Amino acid sequence: MEFKVSDDRVDRHGRIADKQTTGGWKAAPYIIMNEVIERVAFMAIAANMTRYLVSEMNQTIPDSVTHVTDWIGVAYVLTLLGAFLADAYLGRFKTIITFSSIYAVGMFMLTISASFNTFRPQRNKEASQFQMSFLFAALGLVALGTGGIKPCVSSFGADQFDEGDEKEVQMKYSFFNWFYFAINIGSLLGITLLVYIQEKVGWSWGFGIPTITTILSIFVLAIGINYYRFQKPMGSPFTRFLQVVVAALMNHRRGVVVEKETHLYEVETTQSDIIGARKLQRTPQYKFLDKAAVVTTKDEINDRWSVCTVTQVEELKSIIKILPVWATTIALSISFAQMSSFFISQSNIMNRKLGNFEIPTGSVTTFSAINGLILVPIYERFFIPILRKLTGHYRGITSLQRIGVGLFLATISMALAAIVEKTRREHYPQLHTMSVFWLSPQFILIGASEVFTYVGQLEFFYDEATDGTKSISSAMFLCEIGIGSWLSTALVKIIIATTGGQEKGWLRNDLNKSKLDLFYWILAVISGINLLAYLMVAMHYKGKKPVIVRDENMVELNKDQHIQP
Repeated sequence: MEFKVSDDRVDRHGRIADKQTTGGWKAAPYIIMNEVIERVAFMAIAANMTRYLVSEMNQTIPDSVTHVTDWIGVAYVLTLLGAFLADAYLGRFKTIITFSSIYAVGMFMLTISASFNTFRPQRNKEASQFQMSFLFAALGLVALGTGGIKPCVSSFGADQFDEGDEKEVQMKYSFFNWFYFAINIGSLLGITLLVYIQEKVGWSWGFGIPTITTILSIFVLAIGINYYRFQKPMGSPFTRFLQVVVAALMNHRRGVVVEKETHLYEVETTQSDIIGARKLQRTPQYKFLDKAAVVTTKDEINDRWSVCTVTQVEELKSIIKILPVWATTIALSISFAQMSSFFISQSNIMNRKLGNFEIPTGSVTTFSAINGLILVPIYERFFIPILRKLTGHYRGITSLQRIGVGLFLATISMALAAIVEKTRREHYPQLHTMSVFWLSPQFILIGASEVFTYVGQLEFFYDEATDGTKSISSAMFLCEIGIGSWLSTALVKIIIATTGGQEKGWLRNDLNKSKLDLFYWILAVISGINLLAYLMVAMHYKGKKPVIVRDENMVELNKDQHIQP
């Protein structure tokens, strides 16, 4: 029995998983490879779509930018749907397989749209309603597929490491770093090789190859099925949340008061009554919700709409506690949205020559991806050991501190982007006279920001989630990217409307007549204000006591996880 996992994960046959034959780095490579291949397809679309809409569908630059940010927004907000289905009914593995198939259908339709004249307008003619509808239907399926895949892959990978095993706990956090490293490999291939193929061979191959890679990713994930550990579906977490709220309100109306010594209901079994979930201890926050676990009559004990367990109440509390952190990191995604929109538009009118080679427009985000590939190994191999000695924290710095560093870098990035764009417009207004490498510092900074924030958020939201809300919690931070994209779209429309429209305003189809630098300054100010709000939230955050490894023994951290003032 000593070789069985301690967290009730099961193998493909439904038996408690064996550490010697499942999980860990035996399973993780298949999951990471799946993410690399899927990321290739997603980034090829994100990098190409703005230019495809302008060059092939004859849309204006502002309209194309908002279409792309809207699409990214839908894709990431739909992660809540994918996470819900995974936690409640399908499990993470089946959810990934199902939605990858939907993704592949969308990619196939996108390839058709780019391959036949029936689905594209003639040069300099406006796209018909049918052509735009078919394109958006294809993008909609890709967005739906993305929504099911993304919240489950990282959580499914983390499921392969037993939280009760000190060695596997350390390996789990290495997995998060290397998972992000893999994302950057996929991004790099998508924005270089596939963008180059698209420019040299055509849109059919530019979208056709990602279609093939999407199908390949399904087979890669399926190959590793014998090595995986699976978390059984635990029923709808949203239903459990609603039950807590209803029960608490009912007892509040009855005049129930919860004191420190008030007995709260919990089942007497070893496990909680949430399938596959461990029991949770009562915490002092949000005492109003504790009323849901007060027994007023014995007849109500088996009715979860009348009496909830302590574990069920704490499950809802864990989600509520992370909401302020979630809310104060949304603004970061507004800055990220510019990498696939206005940054690309800038590069299109700049000199992209590298010797005799011209960098494709969609490939300029390479600066960010390469930065991620360089920073992750350096951070993992050098900085973490050094920081661990300095701070005594098993990860070097806490996930909240890591997110804070990323928010700071994003603020600097947008300020630098404003300075570069003002210089370009005033001193290099002619086409292709200013080198695209002037954009590299803002790409590098925002790429470094993503290295810190993305991995920090993966760690934070997975750690703070309960057994029954792992996918939902992961979806929450991915959902930020979607909301940030929508906010970017809204901000663009507000600025266009309040500064004179697309003919006279700050954001026009002609960037030389625009004032894009002022838009970037607005984003820098928003990012700075958001950073201050985040620091206030993070310094007062009290979550789970994380497990720390020292001298090969598992001990609890004595202080609550937070950013030191």
